[in-house]
Amino acid sequence: MGALVDWFTDPANWTGPNGIPTRFLEQIQISLIAMVVALVIAIPIGVILGHKNKGGFLALSVGNIGRAVPTFGVLMIFAAWAPVGVGNLAAILALIVFAIPPLLTNAYIGIRQVDEEVSGAARGMGFAGMLMLRKVELPNAVPLISAGVRTATVQVVATASLAAIVGGGGLGAYVVEGFATQDNVLLVAGAILTAVLAVGTELLLAFAQRLATPKGLRLREQAFEAAS
Repeated sequence: MGALVDWFTDPANWTGPNGIPTRFLEQIQISLIAMVVALVIAIPIGVILGHKNKGGFLALSVGNIGRAVPTFGVLMIFAAWAPVGVGNLAAILALIVFAIPPLLTNAYIGIRQVDEEVSGAARGMGFAGMLMLRKVELPNAVPLISAGVRTATVQVVATASLAAIVGGGGLGAYVVEGFATQDNVLLVAGAILTAVLAVGTELLLAFAQRLATPKGLRLREQAFEAAS
């Protein structure tokens, strides 16, 4: 433990290309790029499928398959593919594949699970098509869509450490170097930093999810929790 404290308090580990701030930023950058691309792909598809009530089997199957496919295996496939090769790109592509299933599934289910009484009342007021989607379905689906974004983001941030295995950056570089040199302090330090980043991301997104949820839905959830 003393050696670990010494490592964290050593100014040399906080500067330069291998310093903690640089590695943190690399991991955040890899995760952010992967999440943005996954969001752009998965959310619109899930929302459209849910709105049209089509492709439910596809959306749910993608979610189930995504949980079964190992990210490490996908990462190795991309790294071995000549047009991609080793480095951050292989990790980003693997993380995109990893992030799409929960985003797609939650977006689809979020739209489909809108209260039928709410939908019926909206239709009675003349809401239809994109107006129904924009004014009724999306606002009511926000909690579940946000939960999918939160889950996918935390998983991606934690898993982005695998980028170092194929020559990429991020906090995983400490773990890989620790294994290579049999330096347990470096290995544990990398694991701790990854955990801190993942937990921090979880707390930040939990707060953001609460803010994104419409006030009426928050009050309904609180009333339900109090009743149960």
